[in-house]
Amino acid sequence: MKKKKGYQKERTLSVTYGSRIPKNATHISLSFGGVRDEISVRDGVRRIILAVPEEKRGNMRTLRICARKAVFIARKEGIRMLAISMHEWVARGITPASAARMLGENMMMANYEFIALKTPPKEGWTFINTLIVSGDVVPEAKREFAKGIAIGKWVNRTRTLANTPGGLMTPALLAKQATAFAKEVGVPIKVFGKKDLENMGAGAILGVAQGSVEEPKLIIAEYKGGKKNEKPLVLVGKGVTFDTGGINLKSSDGALGMNMDMSGGAAVLCSLFCAAELGIKKNIVAIVPAVENMPSGSSYRPGDVLRGISGKTIEILNTDAEGRVILSDALTYAKKFNPALVVDVATLTGAACVALGNHASAIFTPDDAIAKKAEVLGEESGDYVWRLPLWEEYEDEIKGTFGDVANTNNKNSRYGGASHAAVFLWQFVKDAGYPWLHIDIAPRMDTVESEHLAKGAAGAPVRMLVRMMEEGA
Repeated sequence: MKKKKGYQKERTLSVTYGSRIPKNATHISLSFGGVRDEISVRDGVRRIILAVPEEKRGNMRTLRICARKAVFIARKEGIRMLAISMHEWVARGITPASAARMLGENMMMANYEFIALKTPPKEGWTFINTLIVSGDVVPEAKREFAKGIAIGKWVNRTRTLANTPGGLMTPALLAKQATAFAKEVGVPIKVFGKKDLENMGAGAILGVAQGSVEEPKLIIAEYKGGKKNEKPLVLVGKGVTFDTGGINLKSSDGALGMNMDMSGGAAVLCSLFCAAELGIKKNIVAIVPAVENMPSGSSYRPGDVLRGISGKTIEILNTDAEGRVILSDALTYAKKFNPALVVDVATLTGAACVALGNHASAIFTPDDAIAKKAEVLGEESGDYVWRLPLWEEYEDEIKGTFGDVANTNNKNSRYGGASHAAVFLWQFVKDAGYPWLHIDIAPRMDTVESEHLAKGAAGAPVRMLVRMMEEGA
């Protein structure tokens, strides 16, 4: 892909297999029961030795961190070639194939940093170029390694879209980049503009967008990898390319990083494009309402009442609760595709962060089986999730006074915000006739230090969504 302002050259890992390892390669070794991580040189061979508690042998959570940590250390030391022995990563139920996929994904994710807008250092950027895998690597493991590399690439593309400053990733530019990705993998894509949205009656999307000079877009990508009449998995992603809070303006600290408020939209698009690259036999649709939420003389106001595609009216109590408003139109539009399942992904609430911290996304669904499946897939992929309540008791608290439904709780309470947001969305899907899962990725919008990933967007939940597609969920 041609490099352009705000978008960076992509790096990948060249993986080779064999027992003969060049002397200039640095070996990664796991020291079970070891005391500390260290770099050692013995017999002319340099090693990165990672200490792993014996009781964590075969623990996939631990091994993910080890894979990332190895790359993190290597990059810090200026190392460009790494070598691993597969047998060290296979133990206690972890198959060569699952270990290979995990390594591919996580080493790619650790080998990423958003540098598009930075001046290169004199010595150049340090990234891992080559990974040499020794041992008897079975063909299935090789295939899964390649798959992990591809998934890691699309996670990193998600991160790049989200990391790009809002001025360089407006709704129109997001649509343009999505179109370029779609062309790359051969997926049809449509981009609806303001006039199209007016004709649809998408008053919720238009209402949020009206304060910005940047016109809204509705991005729809369709991948038809399954049978002709098979109901699709529909992914809906929040695409607020910058969120000021609108008239209910955020604080200076709160506004910083709000270019990443389109992380859900980036995730669902890149997950679909990843599925196309991998040839997953599933019909998938991605729907992204893309807007800026800006304060101006034309902004929507607290007290305004918007009417969306569903016909329901939305009473605006707070203009900073804009994500759920635009998603209401997108979730209603999803019915057009007669979906088998709708999954929406959004950096929706700070309340989810308060509830869970920064290590898991919050999930909501009225379906226990869907919730359980999501928890299993989250654990398998590393995109961890935790279910929060979606109860009818919350419905009374989002009833509107002058509209059908209020976009925040009507008690002016600061408690239960994640559930209030989820139950708001539920009003637009409960009678639609399709199963639904809401993923609030606000806790996973950006990385945390313990993950050994570059600062910025985390790229959740692409790995989980890909597994969902593979399993036909």
